[in-house]
Amino acid sequence: MTAAASPTDTIVTPPTNELLLARGLELRDRFFALSASAASEDDKQRFRDRVNAIEVEPVLEHNGLSMSHHPSARFKAVRFLPAQHIPDDIRHLFARPSARLPELAAVFVDPEEFSFRTFENIVPLDRWFESLELALADRRPLGPPRAPRAYTFTLLASPDTRELLTGLDSLNLQVRPLNAASRGGQRFIFHAARLSEVLTQAVQQAMPKRWMQGFSHVNPVFRCNRFEPGDGKFSRHIDTPYYDAARKHVSRYTLLIYLTGGRAEPALQIGDDIALCDIQPFTCVIFPQDEAHEGAPYEQGRKLFLRTELIFEHADVSHDPDIAQMFAKACYLTGESVFLPDLARDAHLLYDRAAAAHWGRADQTPAPSEPFIHKHYRGVDFVTNGYDYWFPTRGISIPECAAIAVLDLLNCKIGSHAFRKLCTSVVLDPPSSSNMDASPSTSPNNWIGEFLESRACERTEPVFPSLDISTLFPPPEHVDASICCAFHCFANWDASRSVETVDLYDRAQRWAKSRIASAPITIMGQEIFLNLDKIVVANGKIYVGSEEPLAPVNFAACWNDETTPANYLDVEVVVQAPYLLVPPILFAESARSRHLMVDLFRNSWAVRHRPRAIPVPKILELTEAHYESDTGQATPWLDAAALEADPDHAADSAGAWWSDEDFVCELYADGPEAEA
Repeated sequence: MTAAASPTDTIVTPPTNELLLARGLELRDRFFALSASAASEDDKQRFRDRVNAIEVEPVLEHNGLSMSHHPSARFKAVRFLPAQHIPDDIRHLFARPSARLPELAAVFVDPEEFSFRTFENIVPLDRWFESLELALADRRPLGPPRAPRAYTFTLLASPDTRELLTGLDSLNLQVRPLNAASRGGQRFIFHAARLSEVLTQAVQQAMPKRWMQGFSHVNPVFRCNRFEPGDGKFSRHIDTPYYDAARKHVSRYTLLIYLTGGRAEPALQIGDDIALCDIQPFTCVIFPQDEAHEGAPYEQGRKLFLRTELIFEHADVSHDPDIAQMFAKACYLTGESVFLPDLARDAHLLYDRAAAAHWGRADQTPAPSEPFIHKHYRGVDFVTNGYDYWFPTRGISIPECAAIAVLDLLNCKIGSHAFRKLCTSVVLDPPSSSNMDASPSTSPNNWIGEFLESRACERTEPVFPSLDISTLFPPPEHVDASICCAFHCFANWDASRSVETVDLYDRAQRWAKSRIASAPITIMGQEIFLNLDKIVVANGKIYVGSEEPLAPVNFAACWNDETTPANYLDVEVVVQAPYLLVPPILFAESARSRHLMVDLFRNSWAVRHRPRAIPVPKILELTEAHYESDTGQATPWLDAAALEADPDHAADSAGAWWSDEDFVCELYADGPEAEA
């Protein structure tokens, strides 16, 4: 185990072939050379063609995303993460494209693995903004003089602060956004608490008091946008407000900081009557988030600006299920647009309608026809729009329907592939593209029910089998009390019958068993298993949830050898058991279909999905080869299990005589898991 690696990291197989390794490093360096230069479109296309012909395996998994150190046909999207999250033995493979931020490494990920959790890459830049001096001056109203709808300011900043702000452009972190068709240009997202603090003070002093009732702070998450002449516009849209139900926080105003000046017709349009054509460097604009707006590149020169929002305390925010539906569908279609690019426009329209509804402003334009996606997985046909899921009534159980919906919404990893990648998908043409609910025959429940019924088939086997946990945990050998340790009992040493090794093996089994048993869905390789006890169907709702893992038992011993019991415990198999906490899934059943409604964005629920890899232990007999290669001192099962341990769990135990590390203390603590 590499101490510096994050608990969510897993090393896959690093490249060992010298030719493939050299090719990967050359592709990596060529990518960043082309990104940093004014390369011709022909050069870029030749490079893309070359990359698209190369298939490679990932070398790292982090936060549920498979990663490579160079671009390939699969790994096309570049991300940035702290290099400390990459294990030591492969860290040298990853580029550090920003000379001014050498702690950031560039990785290439598979966009088909994206889910709503991983759409955005937020780069930590708190250290970049340690010293700042700025203020807002020259307030100018925009709109009607008696009732301004926006304000502009001049950002007064020290030379060092100006250099830090404009220097963001030189960090080489910009990438095309996932929804590039509607946003244009390039951008990166970063977190900077200190920049938020000084802007909060500046805004409090400069804004009209009537606009600031309940003001809390400036959001510390910023977007740095870059547009070149000729880039596409940032299409007309309404900003989606930030909302935190626990703190009763909601954003009301958008804050733009233009780091470069220029001209366009217009450079920024707010509503129908506010147009900014000439923008000076370090101009700030603040306007309500319910205002539709759009931006265009400058006619000459680079347009660089920051965007964030002003956060307010708001006790009267209520949950609107219709808004949640629109937002859920928009998020889902954004992910699906990787497979079906035409869905990007539908996602953009839904984001806009949801944002307008947040402010009680009904969109006056006719509702667009809603896209429905027909998917096929393991012989099961289903239809979804990202909120509603329809399944046939034959050949699949209700818990299996719920499992497929959750796996699809979260785009969970099944072995080495994301769930959506394992499905075939096509956009359906509904019977009528307008006023679909006007008659029973054209309502989604009816025509989708007919569509699915025509494809349904009887199954003799379940879609997902149940996992017999006992098959993963064979009982240990009978212990031989005369075997104490490898030093004293060298002649007849048998690790599988040693009292202390078997005791640790038993504890490790209980630790792994409790975690697998608490998961509604477990994954081994490409196979998915359901724990029906953890998927409850009652009163028109389906509950899919995981309990928190129980805590594992205590003991002490004699051992007089360079090895310890942990050296004799290896990993038999790794079981993926994601801990899921999702809202109850509503469902209704008709003669032709089962209709599930899944709302991950309900304000009363916090959605959690954390991939968990649970190592199943086995006893390992050490040979002379282990000692000669120093692997006799390795503790493979402990290392693997410690990566998945609860970092907040404080076990009331001194641990074992051979280790006082936190996870060993947890393993040897007395607790209910001893009876699991």
